[in-house]
Amino acid sequence: MPVPAHLPATLTVCLWDFSWYTRTGPGEPFEDLDAAFAEAVQRGYNTVRICAMPYLLFGSGLDTTALTFAPLGGGFGLGTRWYDVRQTAVLDGREHLIALFEAARRHDCYVIVSSWEYQQSPCFVTDPGWNDALLAVSPADRPAALAAALAELVAYVQQRGLDDRIAYVELHNEVQYSKLTEAVEDGGDPVGGLRSLLEAAIEDFRSRHPHMPVAANYAAVPVGGMRGLVGNGDVAAFHLYAYGVLGQLVDEFALRDPSRPFPQERAFAELLRPDAPKLDDWTLPAESAWRGEATIMHRREVYVHDWCDPSAWDRWLYERYSDHRRAMRAKLDLWLDAAADWAAERTLPLVLGEGWVGYTPLNATFEEGPVGAQICTHMVTRAAELSAWGTVVCSNAAPHHPMWADVGLQRRLNDQFTR
Repeated sequence: MPVPAHLPATLTVCLWDFSWYTRTGPGEPFEDLDAAFAEAVQRGYNTVRICAMPYLLFGSGLDTTALTFAPLGGGFGLGTRWYDVRQTAVLDGREHLIALFEAARRHDCYVIVSSWEYQQSPCFVTDPGWNDALLAVSPADRPAALAAALAELVAYVQQRGLDDRIAYVELHNEVQYSKLTEAVEDGGDPVGGLRSLLEAAIEDFRSRHPHMPVAANYAAVPVGGMRGLVGNGDVAAFHLYAYGVLGQLVDEFALRDPSRPFPQERAFAELLRPDAPKLDDWTLPAESAWRGEATIMHRREVYVHDWCDPSAWDRWLYERYSDHRRAMRAKLDLWLDAAADWAAERTLPLVLGEGWVGYTPLNATFEEGPVGAQICTHMVTRAAELSAWGTVVCSNAAPHHPMWADVGLQRRLNDQFTR
């Protein structure tokens, strides 16, 4: 399917994820959607990418007229990105969705409609019903359930004459790093193992909306396994995170590997604030324990992000960055070349909806500082050279991250990409 003629020639993408509904309380970055869109346009963005909570709103059967979004409890997650919800807000889910699309039209912006529901979206509400409804769907049926919900969502937006604001639809965010993979045989390739289910779901969606572009969204670029990618999507949607030196930190402190002991004393010496509790003493309140199960985020990683000294974290990365600099650049270039080549062979528009270093604490500045800015500049430049349809400046360049304050960098790179 060619890119619909009414859409922009290039998409300058700002990652609003699920924060456009979780961070809407008093003083929160999305309390006023018009203000958030105005700030995005000021920085050169014309598109936002969101979790539209499709299954909750159009598949679960739950009453969504008074959804309560709240902090996770006990201060848990307040030092992380995305989980640092500060205020409680009650929303009518469908009305808030329409409010987003109406604001997008007022500011001449577009929306990439996706879902984070099989990753973490349900952990932000105070009731487990959303999470329970998602898990009640058998793993093999989840892509089809998402497709049906997304088709209903698009129809709902169409009824209000706002569907021209949709850039395209993604079945789910980072399909191979989600609970969709519970349908894949243990030890199987999650990319190839999901292909037939995702392709069938895309056809289901297309049968309802033949003129709406639809795609699967992938974490990373599976070089060496590209044959496992869906063959019937309308957009090549990839996320490119280098990790590199950040990956060394994650590995050495076993932040994502609970099978290994956590080096508590080393963490105290190298990363944590003096007042940090021990890992075993930092957890969600009992009444919110289910919320920890409703996210794919590892508790160790939340703990270190919450309690790190951001300067110590950044210093740890800077001291070792020289060992990884060339490899990180080579990895990102290889992935981008492979993604662009795969897209070109299929005459698909290429969108880089997230990137570039990886998941860092809320107040760490490695990705916002001189190294990160250089990586952002390189990747946006290369995306333009390869004629990508859309790119982010950086995943952290959004209203709910400190990097939002760097107006100049975002404006410059978005202008450069659209020239």
